[in-house]
Amino acid sequence: MVDGTRRFRVAAALSDVRAALAWLAEHRVDIVLLDIDMPGIDGLTALPDVLAAGNGAKVLIVSSSADEGAAVTVQALALGAADTLVKPGIGTFGGRFAEVLEERLSRLVEPHAEPVALAHAAASLGPVAAPNDFDVVAIGASTGGIHALSQFLRAIPASFQVPILVTQHLPISFMSYFAAQLAVLGSRPCEVATDRMRVRPGRIIVAPGDAHMRVVRMSDGWSVRLSDEKSLSGCMPSVDPMFESIAEVFGKRALGVVLSGMGRDGAEGAKRLVEVGAKILVQDRASSVIWGMPGAVANAGHASVVLPPDELGRLVARQGRA
Repeated sequence: MVDGTRRFRVAAALSDVRAALAWLAEHRVDIVLLDIDMPGIDGLTALPDVLAAGNGAKVLIVSSSADEGAAVTVQALALGAADTLVKPGIGTFGGRFAEVLEERLSRLVEPHAEPVALAHAAASLGPVAAPNDFDVVAIGASTGGIHALSQFLRAIPASFQVPILVTQHLPISFMSYFAAQLAVLGSRPCEVATDRMRVRPGRIIVAPGDAHMRVVRMSDGWSVRLSDEKSLSGCMPSVDPMFESIAEVFGKRALGVVLSGMGRDGAEGAKRLVEVGAKILVQDRASSVIWGMPGAVANAGHASVVLPPDELGRLVARQGRA
């Protein structure tokens, strides 16, 4: 199927991890297709080594284990896989799967945003780019965002008490496991949002897969409101409603973060945050699987800082302590 496409070719086909690692030590490729169930070392265990040996190659998990809602899918994405695709069963390798495979491969190699005008935004903006004092951190992400989120959260100590809101493009069936993963990565409780859930210090709230997450002010704090209206980006959940609501409720004391993802979701909400004096931090192009969402914010001139996710996390942690 890969060789049948116009733009891709198979450089090597190897039957186990050891052979793949040995081959990657001598050759360069753009993408590695990695199965999970293989003889010897399984693909999930091998993933960190394959990423290192790939020297920048993006890893697409293609496995029957990656069915919707499977824990292995979120684990693979958190470990750094660029995307996952369910391998069809015997007799179902029809034309539709070939089309989906080619679309996923194309997504991983095509640029989705022009380079940011600043040669190095973080260096150009200097120390004045550090975020204001803030009362909430809202994070938007899509393709490649789970790995970026893991790096971001690992850089923030458990003592950090500012509430963290996350809108990540994922199916609803992934959300409970995704929240459990973030709780471990972030060393703090993490819950999937429900309507009227209170926003509390020291916790993470994740948008559900079937609703946008907004925040409203209460007499004694803040709470979540869920909605299902059509968003500008067409995404469900969408980052824009979350950003727009924290701009309205928190003003300049909000902090937005945009991590790897395809498209422009979050760009309009980021504009609103900047209008009220809040800061937006975005992931840099080099560390992003797809620089669509962060690139859209940076190219519009709305990014205060452009850095890899671990450095963004350390910056947020320093300001949170202050």
